[in-house]
Amino acid sequence: MSIAAAVLVTEKKTVTDEYHGVKVVDEYRWLEETGSPAVKAWTDAQNEFSRAWLDGRAERAGIKAKLSALYAKDTPSHGGLVSRAGQIFALKFQPPKQQRLLVTLASAHDLASERVVLDPNELEPKGQVAMDWFVPSPDGKLIAVCLSEHGTEDGTLHFFRTETGERLPDRIARVQYPTGGGSAAWTPDSSGIFYTRYPHQGERQEADLNFFQQIYFHKLGTPAGSDEYSAGRDFPRIAEIELETSDDGRWLLATVANGDGGEFAHHICEAKGGGAWRQLTRHEDGVKEVVFSHDGTALFLRSVKDALRGKVLRMSATGVLGDAVMVVPQSDAVIEGITPTAHFLLIADMLGGPSRVRQFTLDGKDERILPLTEASGVGGMLEAEGRILFRQTSFVAPSAWMSYDPASGVLKKTALYNTSPVDFSDIEAVREFAVSKDGTRVPVNILRRKGMKLDGSNPALLYAYGGYGHCMRPVFDFEKRLWFDRGGIYVVANIRGGGEYGEEWHLAGNLTRKQNVFDDFAACAQHLITRGYTRPEKLAVEGRSNGGLLMGAFLTQHPGLARAVVAHVGLYDMLRVELDPNGAFNVTEFGTVKDAEHFRALYAYSPFHNVKDGTMYPAVFFLAGETDGRVNPAHSRKMTARLQAATSSEHPILVRLSSSSGHGMGTALTEKIAQQADVFAFLFDQLGMSER
Repeated sequence: MSIAAAVLVTEKKTVTDEYHGVKVVDEYRWLEETGSPAVKAWTDAQNEFSRAWLDGRAERAGIKAKLSALYAKDTPSHGGLVSRAGQIFALKFQPPKQQRLLVTLASAHDLASERVVLDPNELEPKGQVAMDWFVPSPDGKLIAVCLSEHGTEDGTLHFFRTETGERLPDRIARVQYPTGGGSAAWTPDSSGIFYTRYPHQGERQEADLNFFQQIYFHKLGTPAGSDEYSAGRDFPRIAEIELETSDDGRWLLATVANGDGGEFAHHICEAKGGGAWRQLTRHEDGVKEVVFSHDGTALFLRSVKDALRGKVLRMSATGVLGDAVMVVPQSDAVIEGITPTAHFLLIADMLGGPSRVRQFTLDGKDERILPLTEASGVGGMLEAEGRILFRQTSFVAPSAWMSYDPASGVLKKTALYNTSPVDFSDIEAVREFAVSKDGTRVPVNILRRKGMKLDGSNPALLYAYGGYGHCMRPVFDFEKRLWFDRGGIYVVANIRGGGEYGEEWHLAGNLTRKQNVFDDFAACAQHLITRGYTRPEKLAVEGRSNGGLLMGAFLTQHPGLARAVVAHVGLYDMLRVELDPNGAFNVTEFGTVKDAEHFRALYAYSPFHNVKDGTMYPAVFFLAGETDGRVNPAHSRKMTARLQAATSSEHPILVRLSSSSGHGMGTALTEKIAQQADVFAFLFDQLGMSER
């Protein structure tokens, strides 16, 4: 045990479980007892120790001050754009405001037309009330907004008048929870709303209250208790439902995910008059997305059936899947999204990390590639103002909402763009490829100072995710200026488990193939060392959520390959994950201990179970939120205790357990800044980084 860890000794209480004939010992099961006096005392002691260590870094206060100053200079940014009735609705992030605002604009080219509909900061000045999502009515006069508190994502639906911001008396509880999320969609006449609902107390046993999401209907002005059931009794226990209506309001579509593993079914009904639901696709059909045509008469489907990078099908809204015809075949790129207009079809592609946008006629002819900036990312595509709007991102330039006219081919920047409080003109992004254990080439995106010498002396921070088919696209982060100013290199790896190369890339890193994810990441770390970017003593790694699991696996499998590890809201005891409410939703991604083959794979890489006593582990900093409904903070508690007891190095093992945040969604700005200041203070100290 190290000197640093010796001051914190966690009591051991042995529990033994047996899985498929294998006995597994857990000495820290008691740390799962959230809310118990013993766990609270442990948490307080750990937080006190970590706080003293972090505040003891001479530069920590200065780092926080610099971050606060940068955010104060940052320009407002807009996200989640929705077009309704000739106006644009958006979430606006405007530091130093703690939470995003809900605003409307007459045009994306006219900032002067912006009006605030809802400011959650006025509801709770410390930033503890957040908007999970919002849905404007078809006529644009009303907005349904899901609000939750303290980062819990446990949301209640509220209603506001767009023109005045007046809150209507209607309130609908239990529409949103971190397990399956939540959604809503209006009727054509804006008089009522379909919404997702979790069981109320007494409707199901306690263990099932955050499962069995269903669809209900609420007519404005009536008691929520009299709302009508619409659909979902035959959906999976781990259903995650997204609701959407066609532009003409006739059709209501329900996309039903089978947990988080990437399988979807689709159901449709007429939104007016309570028509019967009809199933369009099943989970095994491989349809990832269904989009209404501009006039609502047809459906465009993104399918991976016999086309793992995706193809686009078209069918009648009243037809069946067997009648669908292919309009855009599989290509070298991964199809990520479909946006139809009256005359054109826009396809957002993923090229292993960077994005591409293609334009076709509605029958898939006359392909045209939009002239995007090289190595940029594209997101949030929608039709508005007779144009296509999308957010363009880059590693080295702030994001901007772009406007594209498919008829003329004119592409231009809107008024919704960011300027940076810092200059990145000395930074370049280069793309290289590491070679994984099985020979797979893995993209590595390296942000470095121009002209940097590759002599192994540079501090480097390697980040990745590797799960759920999630893509790591180029994103600008002005906070990294503090990293670059100390000679640091920042690296983003597009490892397997993600969707950068399609469903095949995803499936190569899930279930019993999850070890490929960890091998890819280790190969990327080794690549940086072999190429002379850095060396193990100067290398740090960072990940969040599923990426936190990645950090745990990396540090237990390769304890000498990096000097410091930062793991946010991670999973570490992979044999206990599925016992948490949200963990059950992850079974389709990770597997289940009930299956012998899955168990063997999980046990082989589970970070908590692969910590070895007497090992010289790197410095580790765990961060978790006490209100996290996606990943149980007990994972961070148990992994911290196990590492503190096992490590033979002098490097600190710290944990930061925040009582005012959850998984990260809805976290107040001041808490975000405080967390990042702690991360930088930890990394600068461990890698010996000083300003140049």
